[in-house]
Amino acid sequence: GMTTPLLHLHELVVTTQAPVKRKPAKKAKKAVVFFEVEILDAKTKDKLCFLDKVEPNCPLQWYPARQSIRLDPKGKSLKDEDVLQHLPVGTTATFYFRDLGAQISWVTVFLTEYTGPLVIYLMFYFRVPFIYSPKYDFTTSKHWVVHLACMCHSFHYVKRLLETLFVHRFSHGTMPLRNIFKNCTYYWGFAAWMAYYINHPLYTPPIYGEQQIRIALIIFLFCQIGNFSIHIALRNLRPPGSKTRKIPYPTKNPFTWIFLLVSCPNYTYELGSWLGFTLMTQCLPVAFFTLVGFIQMTVWAKGKHRSYLKEFRDYPPLRSPILPFIL
Repeated sequence: GMTTPLLHLHELVVTTQAPVKRKPAKKAKKAVVFFEVEILDAKTKDKLCFLDKVEPNCPLQWYPARQSIRLDPKGKSLKDEDVLQHLPVGTTATFYFRDLGAQISWVTVFLTEYTGPLVIYLMFYFRVPFIYSPKYDFTTSKHWVVHLACMCHSFHYVKRLLETLFVHRFSHGTMPLRNIFKNCTYYWGFAAWMAYYINHPLYTPPIYGEQQIRIALIIFLFCQIGNFSIHIALRNLRPPGSKTRKIPYPTKNPFTWIFLLVSCPNYTYELGSWLGFTLMTQCLPVAFFTLVGFIQMTVWAKGKHRSYLKEFRDYPPLRSPILPFIL
C-alpha cells in the first residue's frame, strides 16, 4: 500500500506560505516574482500538494529530522537554510518529498550501543550461571591477563560513554531508528563472542607470556589516549551550536601530530587499540572484530577524506584517509 506521509504536510504548507512584510504599492519599484511550488511523493511521484504565489525568499523548512525535500527524487536533501530564490529552479518549482521514518537521537544510540558491550562482557567475566558449566559459576580466572583484558575492555567502553555525554558534538541530531538495531547487534554480538572465549575456563594466555601482554597493554593505552586527544581536538574545532566545518590541524598535543599524515586519526588510533587488545588476549574473535571494524572505519574515513577534499581547496595533500601513505 502507499504510505504517503501527509501527516506533517501542514507544517510544510504553513512555513512555505510565511507572510512577508511588503512595502506599500506606491514605493514598490521592483515587482515581486512569485513561485509556484508543486510537491510530489519521491517514491510514487503522486502529487501531494500545490502552492501558488509563494514568496521568493521563503525558507524551505519542514520537520528536518523526519522529512526530506529534494529537487530530484534520488538526489540529496535540501538544507534547512535553503530559500527558494537561491535554488536552481524556475518560477515553477517541483520538489520531491520523502518521509525518513522514525528518528532517534545520536546520543541515545551511542549510549545504547556502548552500555551493552560493557554489561555483557562483565557477565562473562563474573561467569554468571548458564554461560559455562555450573561448577564455574561466579569463579574467577587464574590468569592475570583475563583480569587485565576485562579492565581494558571496560575502560574502552566507559571512555566512549563519557565522550558521548561530554565531548562529542553531533552535526546531525538524529538517525533512523532502524539503525540502532543493526548497530546494537554488531556491538553486543561481538562483545559476547569475545568475552565468551577470553573468560572461558579453558582459556590459555598468550604464547609469549608477560612480555607480549605488556607490549600489548602499552599499545592499547597509547592508542586510547591518542583517540581521546583527537576527539578533543575535533570538538574544539566546532564552536557549540554551530555547523561550521574547518580543516583539523595538529595542536600542541603530540598525539594530534598524526593529523599531518591522516584525515581521520581517531579511526587510526581506534584500530591501534583493538590491535593491542588482539595481541594481549591472542584470541581469534577479537582479531575478527578488529578486522571488521577496520573495514568499516576505512569506508567512513575514505568518505570523510573525500568530503574534505571537495570542501577545502587548500586541503593538505600529504594526508591519507586512515593509514599514512597506504590507505
